[in-house]
Amino acid sequence: MTTSHYIAGHWVEGQGSDCISVNDPALGQPFAELMAASVSQVDQAVAAARSALPAWKSTCASERAAFLRGFAEQLGQRREALVTVQMRNNGKPRHEAEIDLDDAIATFGYYAELAEQLPSKNRTVPLAAPGFTARTRLEPVGVVGLIVPWNFPLVTSAWKLAPALAAGCTVVLKPSEVTPLIEQAYGQIADALGLPAGVLNIVNGKAETGAALSNHNGLDKLSFTGSNSVGSQVMRSASAQCRPVTLELGGKSAIVVFDDCDVDQAVEWIVAGISWNAGQMCSATSRLLVQDGIADALLPRLQAALENLRVGNPLTEEVDMGPLTSQAQWLKVASYFATAREEGLQCLAGGHALDREGWFVSPTLYTDVPKDSRLWTEEIFGPVLCARRFATEEQAIAEANDSRFGLVATVCSADLERAERVADALEVGHVWINSVQAVFVETSWGGTKGSGIGRELGPWGLSAYQSIKHVTRCLG
Repeated sequence: MTTSHYIAGHWVEGQGSDCISVNDPALGQPFAELMAASVSQVDQAVAAARSALPAWKSTCASERAAFLRGFAEQLGQRREALVTVQMRNNGKPRHEAEIDLDDAIATFGYYAELAEQLPSKNRTVPLAAPGFTARTRLEPVGVVGLIVPWNFPLVTSAWKLAPALAAGCTVVLKPSEVTPLIEQAYGQIADALGLPAGVLNIVNGKAETGAALSNHNGLDKLSFTGSNSVGSQVMRSASAQCRPVTLELGGKSAIVVFDDCDVDQAVEWIVAGISWNAGQMCSATSRLLVQDGIADALLPRLQAALENLRVGNPLTEEVDMGPLTSQAQWLKVASYFATAREEGLQCLAGGHALDREGWFVSPTLYTDVPKDSRLWTEEIFGPVLCARRFATEEQAIAEANDSRFGLVATVCSADLERAERVADALEVGHVWINSVQAVFVETSWGGTKGSGIGRELGPWGLSAYQSIKHVTRCLG
């Protein structure tokens, strides 16, 4: 049994009713367990954050920046242990787990720099009316709840935790019950750095714990990354208290390939967009729109590339793709394979679970998928790619935008003027042109339509944890 909750600067045993099994998805077997936090312990965590807030938000920006740099350095010192946990609990190949860690380190370093710039953001506001002066203050929004998902633990928590601490907020972090171990590193680092007690609190649990946090009247803001179904519940909780919320939700993203592309390069971008993290990404480019002139050359090579991906246990094999992270997700993806068979979809690659221990599925490609197919419209969250052909640029844009989601998209074309034009026309939050999904901490992350509310990363990520105050004074 693992001691898993960090409240008011102390590690405590869970007192909730749920026992959480932590699984190795490559084996389909548990390797650790912990007791969830009780509702009372969530109350204690929020109270600790509230108690720590006045001193933390009054801490000078340079001191907060020093703590953030400390988090970055300490993550680096724990490199091998954290990479191993990502591989074992998520099923990520080593190269993906290493990129996750590097992303988290870069995020803390970036927000340390922004924290140091905060004093200069408080400035005089020029007024047209005589006899008055005004100034702007950027202040921390207060106590924030952070609920993060299982597909990118450590990373999504860094995207929230670093800017929240930089702004002067105190936090209660709830990791996913599927991957509860790796975020414990943040509590260990807080201890090592001497972060004031209550500034960071970590509570683990299932739905009961998440509901207790999202409904808590002691929060000033909630930031959630996860499914649309849970996100809607979080939004209802926020609306009941008129509390600000940031939501990063699902996607059903398009990759548009024009017929002037190099075929092999296009295949590389397509495969990366659907197979990274075994397709368990809200940004997975799971809808392939390929122009008529290149489709007959591209689809057979794409089929071969997917069939040649090395799928296996990242702890014992050299692999390109690991297992799905949970049995629930494995069953969900398998249900879409069954739906595809019922709909009579043409399967060029995969389309089935793998006959081996663990939660593995085959990288999958369906072609000529109808626009009303569930596989074309619904987020599957697995390595399942659906393809359709298009004739004109206008058709590609219309079909790419024909979705209730609007997170990301990719455009592949040798005609850069056209690629930029299409990128501008796509109704999403982030577009890549002739690239894999490179995410940089300096750029924003978030979507339109049903893909969420607000932005993370970049200066927008910091703004999400700040409130704006203006002070106006009469000179008379």
